[in-house]
Amino acid sequence: MGKHGEDLGVVAGLVRASFLVNAVYAESAREYGLTVQQGQLLCVLMAQPYGMGELGATLGLEKSSLTGLVDRAVRRELVRREPDPDDRRAVHVVLTAEGRDLAEEFYAATCRRVDELAAGLPTSDRDRLAALLGRVVRDNEVPTVFLDVI
Repeated sequence: MGKHGEDLGVVAGLVRASFLVNAVYAESAREYGLTVQQGQLLCVLMAQPYGMGELGATLGLEKSSLTGLVDRAVRRELVRREPDPDDRRAVHVVLTAEGRDLAEEFYAATCRRVDELAAGLPTSDRDRLAALLGRVVRDNEVPTVFLDVI
């Protein structure tokens, strides 16, 4: 509902929903001893290892910011750099066993929290919301920074 109880428009609804999800994500990250960007890094790497260029594009980070993020995750032993077998100048960023365990716990807890945001909606509305958001994401070619299943 809007300021005076009226329905929100698309812009206000998407922006406010984004703020809401970001707040839940940030709270979850803090509880797991992560920054939001570290949480995003771990969630992205759950699917597969990434090269630095592709990882930077997916996370929307400049090279220097990504290097610092990965360096801090390496120091925490959450990820490691492995040589790219096809390009000796490049590396892939890979979750360590500890990083994978933390990523899976963080991901599951965060999914539960985000899912609870729509808990008051009937199943048909939840399904419709998922379909509409999925279409917006696909139409705008949003990178996969969070897996589709819990």
